[in-house]
Formats: sequence, structure tokens, C-alpha cells
Amino acid sequence: MDDGSQAKWWSRPAAGRPGHDEPESRAGGEGDAPSVRPDTPGPTGTAAPADSPAPLAGQEPQEPAPSRPAGPPLHEPDVYSTPPYGGPGPWAPAPPVQRPTPAHGTPVPPQGVPPQAAPLPPQPSRVTPQVTPVPSSSSQWLQYDPWGAPGQPLTQVGPPAGTEPGSRRNRRGGAFAGMLLLALVASGIGGGVGAYVERTGGLTTVELPQASHDNGDRAPESVAGIAASALPSVVTLHVSGTAESGTGTGFVLDARGHILTNNHVVAPAGTSGDITVTFSSGETAAAELVGKDSGYDLAVVRVKGVSGLKPLPLGNSDNVRVGDPVVAIGAPFDLSNTVTSGIISAKQRPITAGGEKGDGSDISYVDALQTDAPINPGNSGGPLVDTQAHVIGINSAIRAADSGKGTERGGQSGSIGLGFAIPINQGKRVAEELINTGKATHPVIGVTLDMKFTGDGAKVGEKGPEDGPAVTKGGPAAKAGIRSGDVITEVQGQRVHSGEELIVKIRAHRPGDRLELRLTRGGEERSVTLTLGSASGT
Repeated sequence: MDDGSQAKWWSRPAAGRPGHDEPESRAGGEGDAPSVRPDTPGPTGTAAPADSPAPLAGQEPQEPAPSRPAGPPLHEPDVYSTPPYGGPGPWAPAPPVQRPTPAHGTPVPPQGVPPQAAPLPPQPSRVTPQVTPVPSSSSQWLQYDPWGAPGQPLTQVGPPAGTEPGSRRNRRGGAFAGMLLLALVASGIGGGVGAYVERTGGLTTVELPQASHDNGDRAPESVAGIAASALPSVVTLHVSGTAESGTGTGFVLDARGHILTNNHVVAPAGTSGDITVTFSSGETAAAELVGKDSGYDLAVVRVKGVSGLKPLPLGNSDNVRVGDPVVAIGAPFDLSNTVTSGIISAKQRPITAGGEKGDGSDISYVDALQTDAPINPGNSGGPLVDTQAHVIGINSAIRAADSGKGTERGGQSGSIGLGFAIPINQGKRVAEELINTGKATHPVIGVTLDMKFTGDGAKVGEKGPEDGPAVTKGGPAAKAGIRSGDVITEVQGQRVHSGEELIVKIRAHRPGDRLELRLTRGGEERSVTLTLGSASGT
């Protein structure tokens, strides 16, 4: 370019060029010496001589090029400064290594001194082409070193080395793939964190470990398995009468709607009270009294219009052994479907309950199963079941801690681990009689006992009811030879210590059963055998 903004390294002869005032020089037969403008500073900061090039560092000064013969120029002046054909022109000194300051005054870090480069060979053109510095970024100038690459052009057209379009595309593709992978990983992490926050309610919410949900299956012989099998057959009774009301428990005997419970549970209803049965599902139905017996403390009621009843299987109380596990089900304090567990603590435990009337008509005599399964007021009439969910007893009484005077029915002090159940073998017989006839029969031996006797055993009294004989004429005891004043000490080999125990032992059997008794008469022991008679209960 010729606008003076860039330094010229060499140029064509100035004669005849428009816009230049320099006179032509043809002195001494010399040719047109090319004029070099001293615009470009040398390595030391001084202008190079116009008639000779500056020697390169480490080289000898060169002789000036021979001058051309005088004469007119071979071509018309080229306003475009196109170099003419011909021999090479004189050489100008190489420009110093330029390290311009990048834009905005950012300083360039100092670089090492590049090695010296060998001189370039002469160019065929007379006028050396002008090289205009191409503006570049600081990184391009840092990569530019005219002395470090001999034989290479001082400038490089195109992108810097290592930035070819193919390499750039590869790098861009790799960067894109990396960014895509990072985005996928970040989205996965973010989704997991979001799900955790939604599930737990926040990153700072405490979540305690917990067992997973199971299907609820339990072994049939476990307490849970027994309860699951028996509960649908257990009901809660609400009884109300003119003077009192109460709550108890019962269980289904058959599909016809017969339910077995205690006599003292239904007693408040009297002859005109209401009895309501509530099933384990929550459904309720009215019930009517079928029959009751105070001597056994058992009663049967019936519900009508109820379908899908599940009878509770009956076991055999003679097979029970002390220590066998049992489960009691009932509604203590009106808390229906309550399940408690324990063991059989004792068998053939003679107990009496009731007696609130004072005339003895409401006293029940039970050869009971004793259990430590918690039984409380409201459990009365409920089933005591074994590990097969078969009924082995009817929960009837507890020992109250606030009394100390025998067994209390419905004692409000609660369970102290002494519960008593009527053996199901006895309950089954009485229930069948109540369903079939409305009354139960009692086995009897035909004697009147002296209940005030304090010795060991059961003593036959001196007088009977209404001053009659103590031994009923023609009764089982009279036929066996028992007399007034005899003391009975054993029934079927089991020791008897009181009159109540004798009644309990006798009522544990059926009318018509043959029993062997031992007795003492005048200090002499005797054995007798008799067949039990029958009497109607109340």
C-alpha cells in the first residue's frame, strides 16, 4: 500500500511517479537507485541508510547492488505499485521483531529471544512485495516469530496452527458430548433429590428406619392366628332391665343363631328387659333369652334374621393340661374384641360365685379351669380357647383383690391373674339342655349337707328341708347306704375338703353317672358306689 500508513520496505524508482517531488537521479552513469524511505526504525531505533540495506545481525555488510543504465523507464508508472518483471531489486534490512501491545493496553508477557534466522534468498521481482501487518489478537502475536521458522512466510494466512476447521469441529463435538453427558447426570441427580425431598418432606426432615409392610399372615397357633380365627364368632352383649344394666360376652354355637354366655350377664334383663348383640364386624341385632341356669351360671340367647354366622368350634376340657397356652376373648369394661393370653394355671378348681340374693338360689358351683390370662368385668361369658382356636372354657369369674373373701364375679378391682372358666364339657351339656328344653338338669346324690361344718370333708346334715330327713328316701345316697352324720372325703379318688367342693365335684358329672365315694363314719372309713340322680335347675 502506498498511503503512508505502513512502512515501505522498498519501492519502484520515484521518477515520473505522480504525487512525488523527488528528482530523477542519473548521475555518473548509475541507474535508478531505489529509494528506501527511512520510515522503519532499525533494531537500534535509528533510520537505515537510504542507499544500502542494513546488515543483518552476525553478517558482513553487503555491497550495494549495481546501478541500472540511464534511460527512460521500461514501463509506464504503475499507480497500483505492481512490481515489474526483471531482476531482483536491492534488499532492505529485515524489520525487527515486533510485539505490539494488544488492544486496551493489556501488556504482553515477556518472551524469550528468538534464534537468528538465515538470510532469505533473492526474490526474482525487482520490487519486493510490501507486507502489511495484519491486525491480530494477542495470541496470534505471541505465536508469531519470523526468526524461528526459516523458509516460512513471515505471516500465515488463515487460522492459527492447530485451529483448523476439522480440529475445531472435533473439539466442538467433544465439548458438546461432554456438556450433554453432564446435563444428563445433573438431571438424574436433580430428579433423585427431588423425589427424596417429596417423599421425606425436605432435606432436613428426619426419617426413621422402619420395617417394610408384610402380608399380615401369622402362624395359626400364634396368638394373632388364634385371634384372627376366633374373633368373628365372639359377640358383645348389652343388657338393660328395669333396675340395672350390664355388659358381657358370648360366642356363637351354631348357624341358627344360638349364643352361649353366663347367667349373670343376662340376669339384669329379667323377664322384660332388652338384650342386644354386637358382632365383631360392628353389626348389631336384638336377641331373646332361650334358657338359663343359675347353678351352672350359664345361659343361651338367640338372634334372628342374621346370616353368615360362624360357629366357634368346641374343644374337650378333659384334654387340657396345666401349663397349656390359652387365649381369652371378651369385652372387658365394654372394650369389645379384646384379646388376652396366658396359660392354664390349675384344673378342677372348685369355686362358687354369686349369692347376692342371700337365699343361695343364685350361687353357682363350678369345677373350674384356672388361668392367668387377664380377665376383667365384661369378659364374663367369653370363650377361653386353646392353640387350635377351640373353646375349652367359658370365662366366668375372677378373684378380686379388694375382697379376699372368695371369688368375685365382676369385681371392679380388675385382674390379678386369677381367672376361672367353666369347662366346656360341662358347658356343652348344659347348653344343649337349655336349647332343647329351656332348662338344665343337675346331678344329685339325695342328701342335705351341713354347710356350717368346719372339719375336713363334707358332712351329711341331721335334718333336711322343712325338718325332713337329711337323706332323701329312695334317693341315690339312701340306696348306697349313706347315713346322716357321715363325712364324705373323696369323690372318684379326688379329695373333698368342704360341702361346696362336694357339690362342685358332683355337678361336674351328668345325671346317671356312677360314682365311687369314700366316707368316714365313727372314725371308720368306708367306700360306697352310687348312680347320680337328676334335678331340675333354676
